[in-house]
Amino acid sequence: MRVVIQRVSRASVSSAEWGRNSIGVGLLVLLGIEEDDNTEDIAWLTGKISRLRVFADESGVMNRSVVDVEGEILVISQFTLHASTRKGNRPSYIKAARPEIAIPLYGQFIDTLRSESGLKVSSGWFGAHMQVELINDGPVTILMDSKNKE
Repeated sequence: MRVVIQRVSRASVSSAEWGRNSIGVGLLVLLGIEEDDNTEDIAWLTGKISRLRVFADESGVMNRSVVDVEGEILVISQFTLHASTRKGNRPSYIKAARPEIAIPLYGQFIDTLRSESGLKVSSGWFGAHMQVELINDGPVTILMDSKNKE
């Protein structure tokens, strides 16, 4: 699994078919799922995301987690995080998991993150065409990959 995490002042996702979900201060998490991802990847990432210290403390040092600031989290599936641009100019998405694998893992990821953090966790809609709006606070953007544990 790969994630792009952005510290936000606010963020929202909308779809003509499904409506709109939004959060205030917190984290926007773009999630890419690979064919061989499993519950171990979910456990590692959700733990790291919940404890990631990217919010300022009283001294202005990034020393507080989203849990510490009682923030919110917005998770959006994004298969393009597994794009390969090695050959040609058209990305290949062969590593991205097919829906029958990705949809259950996406749901598990959201449920686990909700229980791990104890926070409000909103989401986008798997496979939908969505518009994402955010105010990146910092800017702070972190990349993580559960296979590389970084």
